[in-house]
Amino acid sequence: MLPMPLLTMKFGGTSVADLERMRTVASKIKYEVERGYNVIAVVSAMAGATNKLIGLVESTSNLFDAREYDAVVSTGESQSSGLLALTLQDIGIPARSWQGWQVPVITTSAHGTARITQIETENLNAKFAEGMRVAVVAGFQGTSPEGRMTTLGRGGSDTSAVAFATAFKSERCDIYTDVDGVYTADPRIVPNARKLQKISYEEMLELASLGAKVLQTRSVELAMRNNVRLCVRSSFNDEPGTLVCDEEEIMEKNTVSGIAQTVDEAKISILSVEDRPGIAEAVFGPLAAAGVNVDMIIQTISERELTDITFTCPVNQVELAESALKSARDRGSVGFRGLVADTDVCKVSVVGIGMRSHTGVASKMFGALAKQKINIKAISTSEIKISVLVDQIYRDLAVKALHDEFGLNYSN
Repeated sequence: MLPMPLLTMKFGGTSVADLERMRTVASKIKYEVERGYNVIAVVSAMAGATNKLIGLVESTSNLFDAREYDAVVSTGESQSSGLLALTLQDIGIPARSWQGWQVPVITTSAHGTARITQIETENLNAKFAEGMRVAVVAGFQGTSPEGRMTTLGRGGSDTSAVAFATAFKSERCDIYTDVDGVYTADPRIVPNARKLQKISYEEMLELASLGAKVLQTRSVELAMRNNVRLCVRSSFNDEPGTLVCDEEEIMEKNTVSGIAQTVDEAKISILSVEDRPGIAEAVFGPLAAAGVNVDMIIQTISERELTDITFTCPVNQVELAESALKSARDRGSVGFRGLVADTDVCKVSVVGIGMRSHTGVASKMFGALAKQKINIKAISTSEIKISVLVDQIYRDLAVKALHDEFGLNYSN
């Protein structure tokens, strides 16, 4: 007898926020079981549970043991997996819950930010062979080589789901969330943004890294590396979602597929830096050592052997960046007249695999912003992305203008 085909289904915190929503989730899983699938259902903690648990840990000490942090914070997923298994059993579906150590999910020992190294398949496959139809797995969890509970960091349940889909060769990995797919822009900013039927891994990876909070970046990287087909769907309706897949599955490659924006950017300018060979390493080496995530970089033309260097980083790393640069100056490795930080900026980006074969995208983008009298403070590009830094007050105007310029509206 051939084994039943397998689906991996992941449900986020809002999807399992209470028992009523769990019943809705259970009905979606039951539908797939009745279609002939065995299911691995990966669940997050109930909405708000993880933040509450983190707060409890942080209230104990400023220097808490990271191993105990994982032991506490991982209990949110244990709770939701057990409750969903009970809900499925109540409607006649053979289901049981699995914690990370029971599968087991083997990770690195980096507590709080562990990475999955292996998922062993024997235990789940044995239970499927015995008649279990649904394995409800606690996402976000794993176990270190030392046998301690580990967690994967924020959004880790997405990564768990893709890792399970890879290990068990699932036909597809459905990510159920509070949105019904991937849109050409944030519908809260652009009401006539349209839902995409398909989007490539590379485009989704760029959008995820640029602020689109539909999927966690690590999960998209893992799916792309292992060619796992993802489908982003809503937990609250039965509308078809957006398939995240290989570029070859997409017949028509739009020049631009989506517009993304971030509001947590800051611009830091280092004034009157000595212009000499090695100055870039002298500036950005200390920033890297301090863990500052640098994005856009601009260096002005040298005048009297002095130059200004501007870069962007997350707002919450401004103080860290300033401290690293001042320490470097105190050590004598780099000299500068001053630092100026601007936190009232945002990054707006156009993304599309069609940029590889179409010219003039940058010109079109800059022209659209110029028409709206929006000044560009910095620019960065990749093969399928162009990002600009603008004043934060122009964020919505810039997104709408670019959405119109590239013909992404629903009516098109």
